[in-house]
Amino acid sequence: MRNEVLVLPCLLLLHCYVVLTMETITQEKAEAAIPVTTLSPPEGNTTFLAGTSWCVALPGVSQIDLQNALDWACGLGMADCKPIQRGGACFDPDTLVSHASYAFNNYYQQNGNSDIACNFGGTASLTNIDPSHGKCNFASPGSVGSSAPSSLKCKTSFIWVKFAGILLLLYLRR
Repeated sequence: MRNEVLVLPCLLLLHCYVVLTMETITQEKAEAAIPVTTLSPPEGNTTFLAGTSWCVALPGVSQIDLQNALDWACGLGMADCKPIQRGGACFDPDTLVSHASYAFNNYYQQNGNSDIACNFGGTASLTNIDPSHGKCNFASPGSVGSSAPSSLKCKTSFIWVKFAGILLLLYLRR
């Protein structure tokens, strides 16, 4: 009986270690896969006189390049692209430039309004004109949190809650 009580927590600790290790490796691989663009803007933060800037897609650029940049922003870039999904507040107008502008700006705001965060392989540019329209509000400085993956924090704390619950059940089982 005593051996069984010790085996379960050991297995759970091993499970926690493996899950956390795999999540860290996956995140490191994702960060390593971020494309390094050769077209980078000048160093420093481009802030307009009004102090507010937005990142928008450039009209007239290659549709393939724009789609690839949008896919990256909504994927590995972790921009919040829910509003540009069908039924979302920013779905209309249903154009690639409009959707890319929303995603690019969300990524740009999440990453501290850094010039390099508004490049997307040369498919984006900064503007001091708010691109918000109708129900669609583009994020502005300070309105978007960090892009640090909160899901990792949530999964980690959930694992420890499971661990504590199992230990409590084992203790009460005696």
